[in-house]
Parts: sequence; structure tokens; C-alpha cells
Amino acid sequence: MKKVTLGNTGLSINPLVFGTLPLGPLQAGLTPEEGGRLIRYALEQGVNMLDTAELYQTYPHIRAALNGYKGEVHIVSKTHAPDVAQARAHVERGLRELGIERFDIVHLHGARIADPFVERKEVLDELLRMKEEGKIAHVGLSSHYISAMRKAVSHPEIEVVHPLINRTGMGILDGTALEMAEAIAANGRSGKGVYAMKALAGGNLISEARASIRYVLGLAGVDGVAIGMLSEAEIDANLALFCDGVADETVWTGLESKRRKLRIMTRFCKGCGKCLDACASSALSVVDGHAQVDEEACILCGYCAASCPEFIIRVV
Repeated sequence: MKKVTLGNTGLSINPLVFGTLPLGPLQAGLTPEEGGRLIRYALEQGVNMLDTAELYQTYPHIRAALNGYKGEVHIVSKTHAPDVAQARAHVERGLRELGIERFDIVHLHGARIADPFVERKEVLDELLRMKEEGKIAHVGLSSHYISAMRKAVSHPEIEVVHPLINRTGMGILDGTALEMAEAIAANGRSGKGVYAMKALAGGNLISEARASIRYVLGLAGVDGVAIGMLSEAEIDANLALFCDGVADETVWTGLESKRRKLRIMTRFCKGCGKCLDACASSALSVVDGHAQVDEEACILCGYCAASCPEFIIRVV
């Protein structure tokens, strides 16, 4: 199975990274047993890096997958914490829930933060302290901002970056796909590991999935791409595409015909607006007392679902 080295971290990874967000309650709502079986299947086929986050609520799915598994696996998490205490709590809770002693990577996750090195300096310092304590092997940065990726180049304490990039630039908050690609290449040249997110723009580019994935994989500096997968067929198809460049026409025609959308149960919406603050793409608004989504702007990340106190938002 094809593997690449993730920057200067020394981690050897399959370029297909399993993005676990869609498994959890923000999207498909699979049980830990159901999600665990999918993750385990991917691991047994050669995937060896799992991307999760405090926000995703998929630690139980990963733990179920790892039960009795003896192969190599790298676990990456993220914290969206605005302060030191929450950041430490996120990391330590993740370790407990997964039953592990150390994360391979923890990202400072600042989707809507243009300069995390200023706005989240204390959080970054705390992640570095937890690295010294042995709870984190490598500290990373995930962001939807080009400016954040550009600044990461000159910060050697950031060993891995997780940027948003796709063919159309959908979801990038301060520029174009070309500009983000240039920032990614600069990070790669500086020795940082790079694995991309939102290559399919949260599902909006699924009708052109093969071309969209190949675009991101072909960018200078990119070591891997995190893809959310909800079936064994998707796992098999992506592995063939990532590792062998093979794309069975019949299989991919079926996969590319699928559609996803953000569902807001408007009837129960109280119009509090908390989802607006969580949306990294400014795709939500409150109209006549109810949340509404601009489907052309929405990248189907599901962060709004996590922020909703009424639990009435989900990617389906």
C-alpha cells in the first residue's frame, strides 16, 4: 500500500486520511458500532491516519474501531477552544475517551481566525506545553484562511497544517484557490506536513469528485487529503484512486450521483442566531425569526449543528 512521509514529522501515512466528521451526530449519526466497523474496514485496507476533533463527537467510533486492532494507526484531533483551560480539557478528554496516552497530532483549529498566532497565542502555547508533557507528538494548525497558512510557514512550532482547498476555492475566507495553493506549497517547502480538507467542498463538488480529488492530490506540498466516507464502497473507490490512480467508471458514476444538504427543521427554530457565529462560510442568516441556509455558500461542515441548542440542524 502506498505511503508518504508527512513533512518532517517522520510519520508515514497513507495519503487517504479518514475524515471521521460525517460518521457522528453532526452528520450521518451512525452509532459507534456502525462507525467503528467502517473505520476498522478502512484500517484493514491500509488507511492509517484518522482525522477527528473535539467538536465531531466521534471518539467512541474510533475507540470501537481500535478495539483489538494491532496495526499502525495515527490519530489526529483538533481543539476549537478559545482559552487555555478548554484546550487542555479537550485534549485530555480525547485521550481518556480513546484510551490512548498521546495524540499523534493536535491542531489548533481556527476556521474563522485570520491570525491564530495572535488571537489564539495562549492556546498554542498550551498545546506546546502538552507536547512537552508527552500528550501530543506534533502540534498543527487547521484553518480556512490563506493568511493563517502563510504565517504558519515562519512558525517552526507548527509541524503540520490542515488547510481548506478545493478546485473552486469554496469555503476559503480570504482569497482564491490559487492563493491557497501557493501558501500550501510554501508550507511544504518549509518541511511542514500538509494534508488537505474539503477537497469536495463538503459534498458540493461530489458530482466531479474524481477530478476534484486529483486536483488537490496534485498540488505541490500536499501529502494527503482527509475524506469523509460512509460506506465500504467509498473506502475501496478512494483507496484505488489515491494509491493506484484507478477510478472504476461504474462505481464512481454511482458515487458522484449522491447529493447532500444542510437540513434545518425550521418549525422548531427559535432564531437565536448561535449557528451564525459557528458558520465559517457566512452561509446562514436569520429571516423572519428562523435560520436559513444559502446552499451555494454552505460547505456542509456541520459546525452549525454543534452550536444549535435545539439540535435541529444536520447534514443529510
